[in-house]
Amino acid sequence: MKNSEFDVIKKYFSFPSSRDDVVIYGGDDCAAVSVPAGKELIITTDTLISSVHFPADTSPEDIAFKSLMVNLSDLAAMGATPAWLTLAITLPDVDEQWLSAFSNQFSSVLADFNICLIGGDTTKGALSITIQAMGLCAQEKLLRRDRARVGDKIYVTGDLGDAAIGLHVVLDRIDDEELSACVDRLNRPEVRIRFAEALSRYSRCAIDISDGLAADLGHILSASDCGAAIKLSDIPFSSAAQYYFDHYHKSLIDWSMVLTQGDDYELCFTVAREDELAVKQLADDHQLKISCVGEMTESKKLEFFTAENELISFSNTGFKHF
Repeated sequence: MKNSEFDVIKKYFSFPSSRDDVVIYGGDDCAAVSVPAGKELIITTDTLISSVHFPADTSPEDIAFKSLMVNLSDLAAMGATPAWLTLAITLPDVDEQWLSAFSNQFSSVLADFNICLIGGDTTKGALSITIQAMGLCAQEKLLRRDRARVGDKIYVTGDLGDAAIGLHVVLDRIDDEELSACVDRLNRPEVRIRFAEALSRYSRCAIDISDGLAADLGHILSASDCGAAIKLSDIPFSSAAQYYFDHYHKSLIDWSMVLTQGDDYELCFTVAREDELAVKQLADDHQLKISCVGEMTESKKLEFFTAENELISFSNTGFKHF
């Protein structure tokens, strides 16, 4: 195989698409898409760098999956339906086996969500993947960080902390089959796209939990000019996480690990009291676990309380990018 940029793109990143809203993709200087009337175009970008956002020995399939999901999670947090994306990938060399595995997984996820890859770039250098994902949302149903209100209940989807534990398992080389689910959550986060699309009927405000609940809920408080009271006893975590704390932390729950180390890619959202029953039914319809973990307050502070109503704080509030 020739190792030119165009050969790599043609062989590994030219995927068929059934979308009829793509006017131009591939072979031109820019892509062109049609945005339907009454829809907002929602755009997000994330970069994943080897040994920073994933261990260097992570499989190409897991890298492809996660690089897509971290972007789709942002779209879910806005209530948007994924439509198109661009991919800029930097490769140390043209490894055909690696590229084939990455490409097959990438293509599979695009097909699952009916997303069209409409452009991007390839360069030589240390491995990194930058994706710009684009979606559509009805103008009146956009979920925003600045729309939480005092008295709203605070919910999260799924379980928190599994990915953080999974990273410790990988880095500490812990060989324990009971913790494989946590490693899976690190490498293969589940995005809540379908649930979020429907959630916008009942919620005004959401954010995806990428840097940890403490940091990401803090963004909602800042944007909405509110506070929040969170009950640690209501924070959901998995049986695998409980096993980790029981066997590696002397049964002590490391709340800093659960709430500040990030990579959950679950949703945190607020719901008015009168809409709680409808949201719980919606979660049941989607077979999705949701948990009420607290309430928006007037305090302008993010406060965490133990089961004994003791206030605790964390020295680290979330994943630091610098």
